[in-house]
Amino acid sequence: MTFSKLSDLCPIAYINAEGQLPDEFQGKVGVYAISNDDRIVQYIGYSRDVFLSLKQHLIRQPLSCGFVQVETIDRPSRTILDEICQAWIQEINQPTIATVKSESPWTEPIDVKPQLTEEEQGQLEKAIDDISKVGILKKACRRVEATILETLKTRGLQAEIRFNPKLKEVGLLDLK
Repeated sequence: MTFSKLSDLCPIAYINAEGQLPDEFQGKVGVYAISNDDRIVQYIGYSRDVFLSLKQHLIRQPLSCGFVQVETIDRPSRTILDEICQAWIQEINQPTIATVKSESPWTEPIDVKPQLTEEEQGQLEKAIDDISKVGILKKACRRVEATILETLKTRGLQAEIRFNPKLKEVGLLDLK
C-alpha cells in the first residue's frame, strides 16, 4: 500500500474556529501525528476511530495538541498502520517522539492520585472505609477535571466533553 509522507499532509487545527475537533475523522481508521502549537510533533498513533482518539488525547495532553495530520485507510490492518507509524517516525527523526507503543500519558486514563493535594492525601490516609476513600477520590477527580475543562475552554473548545463517572471512583479520568 502506498501512503503519504507526513511532510505531504497539511496540518489541521486541533480545535477549529468554531471550537470543534476535526469531526471529518469520526469513525475513520487511520494514523495521525499530533503537533503542538509550534508544529513540533509530540505523538504519533493510530486508531479505529481517529476522532475519538483525538478527543482522548486532548483531555490527557491539552497543551500539546495544536495540530494534527491524518492518513486514513479503508480497511483496518494493524500491519499497515504500524508501517505508516514507523515511516513517519523515521521521517521526522525525532528521538523523543511519543508513539502508540511507548507513551502512557497519551494513551492511558489520567491517574489523579499523584495530583492529590496534601489535604486530600491526609484525608485518604485517614479514611476508615472504602466509601470514604471513593468520595475523596471522586472529589479530587472533579477538581482535576475542572482544571482540564478550564484549560480547554481557554483554548476555545466548544465541543462537549463527558468524563466516565465510574472511573472517578478509583481516581481515574477518561472520556465516557
